[in-house]
Amino acid sequence: MDGGRPVRVAVVGVGHFGAEHARVYSECEGVELVGLCDIDTTAGRRLSDRFAQKLVADYRDLIGNVDAISLAVPTILHHRIACEFMEAGVSVLVEKPIASTLEEADRMVDLAKQCGVVLQVGHLERFNPAVSAARAVATRPRFFEAHRLSVFSPRSLDIDVVMDLMIHDIDIVLSLVRSPVAEVRAAGVPVITPRIDIANARIEFQDGCIANLTASRVSGERVRKIRFFQPNQYVSIDYSSQEAATVSVHPNAAGGLPAFDSSLLPVQRAEPLRLELLSFLRAIRGSAVEVTGTEGRAALALALAVTTKIQEHWARSRAYQPV
Repeated sequence: MDGGRPVRVAVVGVGHFGAEHARVYSECEGVELVGLCDIDTTAGRRLSDRFAQKLVADYRDLIGNVDAISLAVPTILHHRIACEFMEAGVSVLVEKPIASTLEEADRMVDLAKQCGVVLQVGHLERFNPAVSAARAVATRPRFFEAHRLSVFSPRSLDIDVVMDLMIHDIDIVLSLVRSPVAEVRAAGVPVITPRIDIANARIEFQDGCIANLTASRVSGERVRKIRFFQPNQYVSIDYSSQEAATVSVHPNAAGGLPAFDSSLLPVQRAEPLRLELLSFLRAIRGSAVEVTGTEGRAALALALAVTTKIQEHWARSRAYQPV
């Protein structure tokens, strides 16, 4: 597109996440927020009044007037709406997970290539400054331990906790481990909803790396932490506080006990969503896409594998079948 004019953007789905997208776009230079879309016109009108933007109930009314959209609607709608916009030459940032099925994800990835538009997936933790700091020191991770716990919220109940929360850590692990998955083991239970609300997954990669991931959306506290071990080093990340630290091991040449030293990694704190949307805007102007549709598809594939293992466990017990 013409690098001299503002990028015309709109947000489709202006619930909690969509409203934040609209806020950030409204604050970005070189961007014109031209519209908002939501079938809930009452809630949408409050946001449109705040940003003095046109509100439409039908997303098709935006086609022809936008260069790009953020798509923050229920997952089951991602494929259909994203494809309609991409076919019209509009770039799309779609919230995670990329789609409901791998077939839908494949169609979205292929269509983006055919139409020459940007498809970026909203794996927000990729843009967390603490993750960026840890990535700079990552060498060959051998073991991951992640805990992602949330108090109950009525949002995102159309998907289970694996797709809602665990997929964040799945994506981070996949971005750091360059090896195919060898085996997945998982267990999970419903607590409040008919779907899986608490889950644990053990993922082994062909190079021997293991990831142990736990996610819950019925916790009494909010925890967002991951740590990984690699040769002679341990790295910890607190997503919420945007802190990253290392403990390094220094062997004793004389054969005695090794020495240990710990340090905080330098982190330039910033709002991950702002960094994500800025990267999307750069991609529209020709830069590389930082979280591609292919990467979003890989995270979806592993999340679906985890969910399948949980369903197989419950099928064997005949006690419960997730929705």
